[in-house]
Amino acid sequence: MDQPPLFTASLFDDDGTLPPVVGAADPDPALAPLAGALPPRLWLGTSSWHYPGWAGRVWDRTYTEEQLSRHGLPAYARHPLFRAVGLDRGFYRPLTVEQYAGYAAQVPAEFRFLVKAPGQVTDALRRGRGGQGLQPNPDFLDIERAWRDLAVPAGEGLGDKLGALVLQISPLPAVWLNDMAPVIARLHELLRALRVRAPAALVAVEVRDPHWLTPDFVAALKDTGATYCLGLHGKMPPIAEQLPILRVLWPGPLVCRWNLNLKHGAYGYETARDQYAPYDKLVDPDPDTRAALARVIAGTTGAGWPAFVTLSNKAEGSAPLSVAALAEAVLAAGGSR
Repeated sequence: MDQPPLFTASLFDDDGTLPPVVGAADPDPALAPLAGALPPRLWLGTSSWHYPGWAGRVWDRTYTEEQLSRHGLPAYARHPLFRAVGLDRGFYRPLTVEQYAGYAAQVPAEFRFLVKAPGQVTDALRRGRGGQGLQPNPDFLDIERAWRDLAVPAGEGLGDKLGALVLQISPLPAVWLNDMAPVIARLHELLRALRVRAPAALVAVEVRDPHWLTPDFVAALKDTGATYCLGLHGKMPPIAEQLPILRVLWPGPLVCRWNLNLKHGAYGYETARDQYAPYDKLVDPDPDTRAALARVIAGTTGAGWPAFVTLSNKAEGSAPLSVAALAEAVLAAGGSR
């Protein structure tokens, strides 16, 4: 998937050889002053870091995906604009305190991680290897499972480098979509428990069904101090149609994950992957979405709140180039130091 394999604290790789040192590319001279002009409460980054096609922009030469997955994070964190990264790997299998601490040890003090919750908590179905739903998931939105497998290990392992816990709720069974009240109530209970047990944690909820976007859902977020994760994805409405939710929740922090170019529709990951690889150029620039997001960032940080924003290669074709373009748009929108 889009996340690194198991972090190892050993000096040696599994085959007994010394790991390579992944070098950082010499940055474009324009990036340092651009980064220095951005709001200090803005944490920009990408959804992961293991892409060989970023050679020359992020890496000093071409490495394999495995090399980058294991050893690329320190070089990634040296990029002038990258102050955050998405950590989705725990969606497939919960990570331990030690694994989170291993990631934290590789980045500077001001760096932040957006941690995606395990699928055992955020998927209503248990799925087969092909992603097909097999049976109901009894741990869906379970309080104790979310606490044990997400909040505790991420909080203890990452410490101050934890930016946000993201509950990205997978598409619901079709039969549920006509009656959202019970599932919203269940989410409300989970968010309330997390607020009591970890009051300092920023919890963001990202959904993949527009049926969630109701007054009851927004009320559950507001009541518990959680925020809405602005999810830019083909299954959700355009950014302009999601912003009213944030207006109800503001003032407050911003969490955004730009996952997919909207033109690819609800199930466009494979299409975007095939069209955009090796992710070394902007294939489908989306200046309208970028400008709208920049205005939201500028407004949030200008009011003194943090903004955590990650972008995927599948947003426009190359996440590093999308981050740079978004940074310029933020300055154009009035967001600066």
